[in-house]
Amino acid sequence: MFGLWFEIHLLRSGFHEIIRHQFKVDSIMTTLTLDYAQQLIHNSIALASQHGQSIAVAVVDDHGELLAFARMDNTAYHAGILAQNKAYTSARDRQPTANLAAWAQATGKDMGYWTDARFTGIQGGLPILKDNNVVGAIGISGLSEEEDAALAQIALDSLVKN
Repeated sequence: MFGLWFEIHLLRSGFHEIIRHQFKVDSIMTTLTLDYAQQLIHNSIALASQHGQSIAVAVVDDHGELLAFARMDNTAYHAGILAQNKAYTSARDRQPTANLAAWAQATGKDMGYWTDARFTGIQGGLPILKDNNVVGAIGISGLSEEEDAALAQIALDSLVKN
């Protein structure tokens, strides 16, 4: 097993300081598989269909890059883009999109604070965790914010039980 070294150079009180840290590559290099992403898409669509609902669902990797996406028939086009942005935001920010909105409201900042036009605070984006590391995220759109978030959680829970 090998480690990955990086250095941080800081200027403190006029002194140049180097901080070194080693990560164990095998402990942080976890990935989200395409099979898992497609199963999340399938489960999300099946759950929505059972309730006569139409949704868009996106699954991204830990960088927010799209792995799998589906927009059910009769789902608004903008819901597809929003589902992708919810997943992107959750993966990049490493937390549910609802937390981001709450923080922005509590601090008086707007979403432009992050200087990323894709960031959204609309509920429905949840991180996917593996060994307490974010390996990706799911975003669902097409219902109310609360229903989007609840469906995303149920879809994630459905794979944990299987």
